[in-house]
Amino acid sequence: MLIPPMYRPRRASDVVATVRRNPLALLVSGGGRTPYATHAPIVVERLADAPGAEQPLAGATLLGHMNRMNDHWQALQDGADVLAVFQGPHAYVSPAAYDKRPAAPTWNFITVHLRGRLEPIATGEATLDVVTATVRELEKVAGTGWDMTGSLDYFRKIQPGVRAFRVRVESVEAMFKLSQEHTPEVRRSIRDHLSANGTGLSRELSQAMWDEEFAADDPGRAGAGEPVGAADR
Repeated sequence: MLIPPMYRPRRASDVVATVRRNPLALLVSGGGRTPYATHAPIVVERLADAPGAEQPLAGATLLGHMNRMNDHWQALQDGADVLAVFQGPHAYVSPAAYDKRPAAPTWNFITVHLRGRLEPIATGEATLDVVTATVRELEKVAGTGWDMTGSLDYFRKIQPGVRAFRVRVESVEAMFKLSQEHTPEVRRSIRDHLSANGTGLSRELSQAMWDEEFAADDPGRAGAGEPVGAADR
């Protein structure tokens, strides 16, 4: 993924938050004529162990699962190289949002690409553990804290149709394309337009633009001023 320097996120915490808030990832791996690609719930099992790591997703492990009948699963091997794409908020930016002429439309977005090696997880209770870990994470992100205790026997009943996996993350790429090339006045106009005229995703993107505006002054930003992902290229 080409990431112009201005679009590299400044804070590692924003990259982690994007992955956790958008757990329906696109898992991609090599195929025949074209790569295999499957949308699957993928959650963070643990972050990198290194204390103070500038990018805690490098060295992290992820957990996911998919239908055992999926051709993609049949093609996956232990140690396979995979890419997990996590899509954050995104929206079309109309020239109507710009307080200047001439202007061109664009699309602002946040995305994180995690590359690593896949490890299949044994069937039975080990796979059930992945499913329950995923439910706990999804309930935190998008649910209401639902108690799954009464459904565990049902989970065991349908578990044979599921295959689980772990991904050991080796590299991280993140792109936060948030109109950084424009002046503060134009960015403010775009934020206001997205907030007033868009969908929920547009409003979420507007908030992300606002957060990025102040990220340079955050003491927790990556690498003492070096944006996240700079070391990946």
